Amino acid sequence: MSALLSIQDLHVAFRMGRGVLAQAVGAGGTGVSFDVPENTTVALVGESGSGKSVTAMSVLGLLPENAQRSGRILWHGQDLLQAGLPRLQALRGREIACVFQDPMSSLNPVFDVGRQICEPLMKHLGLGRRAALARAEALFAEVGIPEPKRRLASYPHEMSGGQQQRVMIAMALACEPKLLIADEPTTALDVTIQRQIMELLARLKSERRMSVLFISHDLGLVGEIADQVVVMRGGVVREQGAVARIFADPQDDYTRALLACRPSLEGNPARLMVIDDHIAAAQATAAGQAAAEAKPACAKDAAAPVVLEVRALAKSFWLRQGLFGRREFKAVQGVNFELRRGHTLGVVGESGSGKTTMGLALLRLHEPHRGPESGEVIFDGRNLLTLDDAERQLMRRRIQIVFQNPYASLNPRFTIGQALVEPMAIHRIGKTLAEREQRARSLLERVGLDGRAFGKYPHEFSGGQRQRVAIARCLTLEPEVLVLDEAVSALDVSVQAQVLNLLKDLQDELGLAYVFISHDLAVVRFISDEVLVMKDGVVVEQASAAQILAAPREEYTKRLLAAIPRGYRAAV
Repeated sequence: MSALLSIQDLHVAFRMGRGVLAQAVGAGGTGVSFDVPENTTVALVGESGSGKSVTAMSVLGLLPENAQRSGRILWHGQDLLQAGLPRLQALRGREIACVFQDPMSSLNPVFDVGRQICEPLMKHLGLGRRAALARAEALFAEVGIPEPKRRLASYPHEMSGGQQQRVMIAMALACEPKLLIADEPTTALDVTIQRQIMELLARLKSERRMSVLFISHDLGLVGEIADQVVVMRGGVVREQGAVARIFADPQDDYTRALLACRPSLEGNPARLMVIDDHIAAAQATAAGQAAAEAKPACAKDAAAPVVLEVRALAKSFWLRQGLFGRREFKAVQGVNFELRRGHTLGVVGESGSGKTTMGLALLRLHEPHRGPESGEVIFDGRNLLTLDDAERQLMRRRIQIVFQNPYASLNPRFTIGQALVEPMAIHRIGKTLAEREQRARSLLERVGLDGRAFGKYPHEFSGGQRQRVAIARCLTLEPEVLVLDEAVSALDVSVQAQVLNLLKDLQDELGLAYVFISHDLAVVRFISDEVLVMKDGVVVEQASAAQILAAPREEYTKRLLAAIPRGYRAAV
């Protein structure tokens, strides 16, 4: 099978201050090499910082100006590292297209999606405005966007995450490229939307006979879409081969660790093993030593005091109707639960199910004029929904939230240290600046970041690293209840395991109570004691985590379980 794209001995380094070079790809003198054959899906797999995205973005010269590349990237025999900007601009979107991880940061918020998808059609294919709109409508229909003609006039914020990602795929496929680079296209999507996107990519690849370079940190996910797998760590290829061989007989300890690192749907250990734990266990076994066994989780105190009680919580939004009218959209209806000290309530459901709205309603983070909110949220004997602004400010120290999007959670003008010290200063935690900074550095270490992170800015970190900073910032205030809205969805498997272990440790040490919102049922199984399953703003099923996963009653819950990637099932 001929190679459409051939990467040979690629090295990428970034010029830092005072001429220092930071090697991102090709560490230790070993360059990255692999081929992408025609009509084939090749998956680049590894943790954050492994060099996956840097390698893929090198193909079209999309790295920042301080990047230095060497080696060869052959496209139909032409070395793209030697190609000028006009040649690369002709390739981008026409022969090689990209789908990025976060569609909201890729789509222009001030233009409707129809205008954005017409741009490459008019630039590369020379279509007129009317012909481009007709082609855009057909593309929307092809990628499964309902009411495609009406949706052309929608702005990105008016679409769900899954629809935004479909728009990005439609844009990427507009000019019928020969190679699609998909960089973590399903990371933050719920399991059913993730499955739809994966099936869509597989179908489009088959119908258009194009190749796909699929970037992911989840070996289980790529197990059902990829033909070949390239495993990277620290800027070096650790293993590559056919997907069936990689799953059946991985040769490298790191590959085995990636396969074993995710939480399982079966069993519930007290702690998750991270990548280094798995590698150490494999080496101990090879040396004839006994490897440490995972201990089962301890039972929680069923008589622990209730710290948060929610009764008939409901949240609606006003939607415009006609020129002056409006109608009420009921986003959350009749949610009831009790959360005990040291316990975790998992909340699962598809995009649009109301789980995030419910989490924000607990803290009254919705603007009151946007719609009515009713029910009771009882914390420390007070109804949070009826507190005045001053009282609510005091309560917010005790109930914190970690948001889903790490790119929007941190102020880009603040260093990481400033972001962590500021809430402590506002709430007068710590007597001096030095004491607050010491606490901030300690928390950064606890979430897996070293002291060098303290003086850096958010743009210098990956999405997973930013999410760890957001979790550390919440912990600076020593909260009693933490609402985690998809807090680990952007993290690679090893860092995810590290953060989940951290959350459990903090819960054991401090008696924290969590409302854990997630679309990942395996993660929910590991960390939750009780689970709410939400659909269209209503709780359709509520039971213990073990019962929900072992014997779900509702068809909707069964559908969520069935959407979990088969490759992941094979991995566990």
